[in-house]
Amino acid sequence: MEWRGGRRGGNIEDRRGMGGVGAATGGIGVVGIVAVLIGVFVFDIDPQQMMSIVGGAGGGAPVQEGARGTPGDEAGQFVDVIETSTTDVWTAIFSASGQKYQPPAAAVLYDQATGTGCGTGQAAMGPFYCPADQKIYLDLSFWSELESKFGAGGEFARAYVIAHEVGHHVQNLQGAMDKAQRMGMRGEESGAVRLELQADCYAGVWAARAANGRIQFNAQDISDGLGAASAVGDDTIQKRTQGRVVPDAFTHGSAEQRMRWFRRGYEAGDPVACDTFSAATL
Repeated sequence: MEWRGGRRGGNIEDRRGMGGVGAATGGIGVVGIVAVLIGVFVFDIDPQQMMSIVGGAGGGAPVQEGARGTPGDEAGQFVDVIETSTTDVWTAIFSASGQKYQPPAAAVLYDQATGTGCGTGQAAMGPFYCPADQKIYLDLSFWSELESKFGAGGEFARAYVIAHEVGHHVQNLQGAMDKAQRMGMRGEESGAVRLELQADCYAGVWAARAANGRIQFNAQDISDGLGAASAVGDDTIQKRTQGRVVPDAFTHGSAEQRMRWFRRGYEAGDPVACDTFSAATL
């Protein structure tokens, strides 16, 4: 994957090295529950425990704020280039339909734990998007875990994760999160699964359009992205953690579904192809 020539927009908030102190801005609320259910890649943790993590710090203390701009290290620059590329892609898509795209408030890099608009985020949750403050949260130690624990290596696998979380931001702008909430947050046909699969498809749309710019992919990169989508499928994780698959507990979709919807977005290059909410079957 060639990304170093990509544009850097500096929409990064770097909280790394701030001591891992997180403070909630209030109770978990609906947006916090949504953040837990839509943003967690490492689904070894019980959902009830994750909601406790998100809301665990209580209210009152101010949320941390880190340095803004392009980080000096390569890992931070990678996030900047990919996040900026998603902004370029979605700005063009929204503009084509007469709308103005508002990018995420920031991609926040942090260590261990940090305060968010949805409560306290912790590294154990994996990357997530908080609708309340419209920020994406990344503890970059997840990249090592993605490769060692999930077997999904390569830079494009990381880019897929970022593009997926930006996909949730697009959904937030479109009102899809409210729709998912009304449809229920667990089960094979749930709103949560439809939300996740659409975000996978949106990540594919980004990949299709980004490849026409200053970021270049090859067939192996796309394979890495598909591998990441498969690795975080509900059935894959359930088999590894509990030895059996429980479809009624799905919140993200199966490995096959996640790969298929990513591929669908990539092949179409059009978010219209990503309407999981109207799909008769997922």
